[in-house]
Amino acid sequence: MSRAMRVGLAAAAVALCGADGRKPNVVVILADDVGYGDVGFQGGAAKTPHLDRLAAGGVRLTAHYVYPMCSPTRAALLTGRYPSRFGCVGATNTRVLPFDTLTLASALKAAGYDTALCGKWHLGSKPEWGPQKFGFDHSYGLLAGGCGPYDHKYKTGPFTDTWHRDGKPLAEDGHVTDLVTADAVRFLGGKRDKPFLLYVPYTAAHIPIDEPKKWLDANPHLSDPGERLRAADLSHLDDGVGQILAALDKAKLRDDTLVLFLSDNGAHRLTRNDDPLYPGKYPAEKVGGSNAPLRGFKTELYEGAIRTPAVASWPGRLKPGVLDAPVHVADWVPTLCGLAGYTPAKDPKWDGADVWPVVSGTGKAAPRAFYWLGTGRRAQAVRVGDWKLILPKAGDPELYDLAADPGEKTDLAARHPDRVADLKKRLADLATRNDDALAKD
Repeated sequence: MSRAMRVGLAAAAVALCGADGRKPNVVVILADDVGYGDVGFQGGAAKTPHLDRLAAGGVRLTAHYVYPMCSPTRAALLTGRYPSRFGCVGATNTRVLPFDTLTLASALKAAGYDTALCGKWHLGSKPEWGPQKFGFDHSYGLLAGGCGPYDHKYKTGPFTDTWHRDGKPLAEDGHVTDLVTADAVRFLGGKRDKPFLLYVPYTAAHIPIDEPKKWLDANPHLSDPGERLRAADLSHLDDGVGQILAALDKAKLRDDTLVLFLSDNGAHRLTRNDDPLYPGKYPAEKVGGSNAPLRGFKTELYEGAIRTPAVASWPGRLKPGVLDAPVHVADWVPTLCGLAGYTPAKDPKWDGADVWPVVSGTGKAAPRAFYWLGTGRRAQAVRVGDWKLILPKAGDPELYDLAADPGEKTDLAARHPDRVADLKKRLADLATRNDDALAKD
């Protein structure tokens, strides 16, 4: 990292501290399988009043990019690096990160922050691979990729008993959404003399879904049982977000806190809620979300899989509005480290960039490329400017002009062979550092 970059990070941090010199608190709320068109503020059918108000009062990021499955997005969010650098190209219960990896939590902890995770980890489903090995002072929820809403069990096999507090197995009653919310609210209500990072990765709206009558009744306008079930899960999630925001208000912390709402990947296709994860155990309605108006679903590299709802909210610091410039989930580590005044001691090899000037409206987005290695390495993609190339492992390349065709309806590869060739070169260059930081037991 250059001296100029170090000076810039420090200056940004000083400018953003309050009158008392306090660094900003950070709350990152991550939804699961919530698609671009699922939330109310983007035309979704489910009632999400708290998220709608958050979006109305914050910056709505209309081109926020993630990965087509959950573990890769979580790896990028916490490391600032493309998950393919760690060999992570799909949902996994094995350890993703080497133990010496610089994470958002370890960086902010070094900068004087309290750090907590309440919810889903999914970067290594054994306690010895859990959040506290990667910078979190407190962790609670599930280590694996999902769980039953009430029994908190994950499928069958070695990772079934996934519910924990600080890495110790835990059995307790309650709906997963309520328990995660309650722990986050409890953390916010505690007394502290440090700024904090609170990461709240919910399981909603990942299957299996099982919701009480209260939340089913919250969406009476939906007659299809599957649509109503998934909408209930989203409204339940929305209520949790409302409780977290209320806890910040109660503790008089809201004006000192940057809140991010993100989703880990696009919605999945219509599928049975209890199959194949938990056959016969949960409501069997078919459920599926909306990525409208984008093309594609979870596991793919079309926009509907990798562009998801996103909001950045900080009263008094971020003017409400809409940001159409692309932002990548890997950008949040360098951005938040800049706000916290953390300067890495050595090159962190971040693929993300500090996008605070873009998000805050004080600067313009610099030209850059975005790269994806897709689920199971079946395809790769790169976006440069408004042009996006999808390169399947088997099959012809696809080229889209996202400015004119965000729904990716017209493949322009045959019309622009020179642009395809150029983007292939950019993609190959970005792929050279894949698998350079593999976890080894």
